[in-house]
Amino acid sequence: MKKKTKPDLSTDCAGIKSPNPFWLASAPPTNSGAQIMRAFEYGWGGAVWKTLGEDPPVINVTSRYGAMDLGGTKVAGFNNVELITDRPLSVNLKEMYEVKKRFGDRAVIASLMVPCERKSWHDIVLKVQDAGADGVELNFGCPHGMSERGMGAAVGQVPDYVKMVTEFVKEKSKIPVLVKLTPNIADVRFPARAAKAGGADGVSLINTINSLMGVDVETLVPKFAVGGKAAHGGYCGPAVKPIALNMVTQIANDPETKGLPISGIGGISTWSDAVEFLLLGATSVQLCTAVMHHGYRIVEDLEAGLRGWMKRKGYARLSDFVGASAPSVVEWKHLNLHHKTVASIDPDKCIGCDVCFIACNDTAHQCIAIDRKKGNRKPHVVQSDCVGCNLCSLVCPVDGCITMTEVKTGLKPLTWEQYAKNGMKGYTKVYESH
Repeated sequence: MKKKTKPDLSTDCAGIKSPNPFWLASAPPTNSGAQIMRAFEYGWGGAVWKTLGEDPPVINVTSRYGAMDLGGTKVAGFNNVELITDRPLSVNLKEMYEVKKRFGDRAVIASLMVPCERKSWHDIVLKVQDAGADGVELNFGCPHGMSERGMGAAVGQVPDYVKMVTEFVKEKSKIPVLVKLTPNIADVRFPARAAKAGGADGVSLINTINSLMGVDVETLVPKFAVGGKAAHGGYCGPAVKPIALNMVTQIANDPETKGLPISGIGGISTWSDAVEFLLLGATSVQLCTAVMHHGYRIVEDLEAGLRGWMKRKGYARLSDFVGASAPSVVEWKHLNLHHKTVASIDPDKCIGCDVCFIACNDTAHQCIAIDRKKGNRKPHVVQSDCVGCNLCSLVCPVDGCITMTEVKTGLKPLTWEQYAKNGMKGYTKVYESH
């Protein structure tokens, strides 16, 4: 009997190899060699060292973390105003050498941030190379503290600077260079193109999003304040995943950056989150907030979940499916205007809460009715009026009670791009089909 082999989780992201695609992002969980070695013992495939800089002191404030809870979910969104490492560069380099000596098969990536001067970048790149780093990640994303000093997002928001600094690094680097991109920009494709033009081997994204966590309406003081005052911080956690997925896909699908290796970051908490990033073009994924919430051992679930999914789908290696879903993400003008769906409510599952009725009648398209005669409180969909917006199924508190069903219209697919080219031809059919 032929022995079944387990799916191969090993990956090569921009020339940086690791036994699985799960990397710790540059953050407090990678602040020291001891932490990273403990993480590797649990099974992490790689770690991006907490950002290293020049030795002038980095002084953090307290408190420096804030969070948003959603319903019963703790830390749905996470905010921080923490700076880069406050530990001496020489100590970090010594520990990096020790980590690589002990865990030679794991990826150790040095996140770097220094002023926009050629010598500063040359010096630090040579130092981390000597310490055994497998690659470098240029931190062009940090939105607070360091950006006011002309680093981090202050660089990442200017494509010319992205290209210039990437070129500085490539002049000396003998190891792969990833450029970490800021999401705090109108179009992430422009800095990605600049990174590629500067010689970057790949990009990582997203870094954290500018955010303020709110105001205490009783004291009038911003939440998570420092001595009564607050500064915008970097937002991350599960709440940012849709934003990150969109930006990753933009780069994966952009003709000018297509094929550029991507390390995906932003809101990854489970193996299925990671698979989504891989399907949209990432070849490695980085986690931070979920690790800060649940600890290093979540990698065991990540690995088991990914391996089980690959086995169920019949994938032998990551390259079998990386990027498979990216072509399905298109501009709105390419969507089929003749595609039609309608809602259906299962009366046996309905609890008569009226949530769908209120949502549809007050804020959508008045397609749900309730026949209250003889005490009937359960709603039903007037399918001839239903526009298929999906709101009712989203607000329903009972899983599977409201489903969306595709209706065959008999009409050929029609996109807005086609419609715009043909003038009014086909307009009546588009309108009537909805």
